[in-house]
Amino acid sequence: MDKIVVEGGRQLNGEVKISGAKNAALPVLVAALLTDGWNTFNNVPNLRDIDSTRQLLIHLGAAVERSGETVRINAAGLKNPEAPYDIVRKMRASILVLGPLVARLKRARVSLPGGCAIGARPINLHLKGLEAMGADIHLDHGYVEASASQLKGARIHFDVPTVGGTENLMMAATLAKGTTVLENAAREPEIVDLANALLGMGAKIEGAGADTIIIEGVDELKPMDYRVMPDRIEAGTFLVAAAMTGGRVGVRGGRPEHLDALLSKLEEVGASIEAGASTL
Repeated sequence: MDKIVVEGGRQLNGEVKISGAKNAALPVLVAALLTDGWNTFNNVPNLRDIDSTRQLLIHLGAAVERSGETVRINAAGLKNPEAPYDIVRKMRASILVLGPLVARLKRARVSLPGGCAIGARPINLHLKGLEAMGADIHLDHGYVEASASQLKGARIHFDVPTVGGTENLMMAATLAKGTTVLENAAREPEIVDLANALLGMGAKIEGAGADTIIIEGVDELKPMDYRVMPDRIEAGTFLVAAAMTGGRVGVRGGRPEHLDALLSKLEEVGASIEAGASTL
């Protein structure tokens, strides 16, 4: 598609159903690598990044099935520790397999999102955290090589909050020996969604959604069923569009608690908002 042409001047009215959040679905799907057996994930959006994740998980040895908004993953056959550049380059979130691979297979070889590009690495906080947990980290021709006979709990302070780093280390810590404390952790709803999925697998996590998260490692995790949270960006986009055009739009499946700041600003500019448990 070369361009999108929008003709304005009309109110938007009606009801829309909000899709599952891509930024929540990606780490939740990757978390399946921590278990043996079939995990079932519902409300997964049909997007290119989701398909890239499916390809990566299959490459690593997992079985993946998809039917509509449901994805089933079985990582009992996980055996390949390498995430190659050809797949990782399609989606930067592929680096999230690093922690789970080291936790499960004791080693990982994952392409840097930028390949061999020279410059500051955007995943340096991921690597520092894994090193603090006892992993041996090397960089080799655009790949991160990490190994650890047993990850160990550690106190990790992020220089700046990082969503991907918090997710990666939280997943790794679920199978580490001892207790891991993540300080100055990211607080986004997607962090809470991943923590809820991990809790369903049998992980022990406290504090997700606050700036300090405590994870007590367990010997193993079990497969489970989970519904991915709705996309707060999509919900907010429709709310803003309704307010801009003076229309009335019902946003079905959105969660008001994920949109507090936006709802407050919309009310400040004169929009009328009625919020239910899962409808705006």
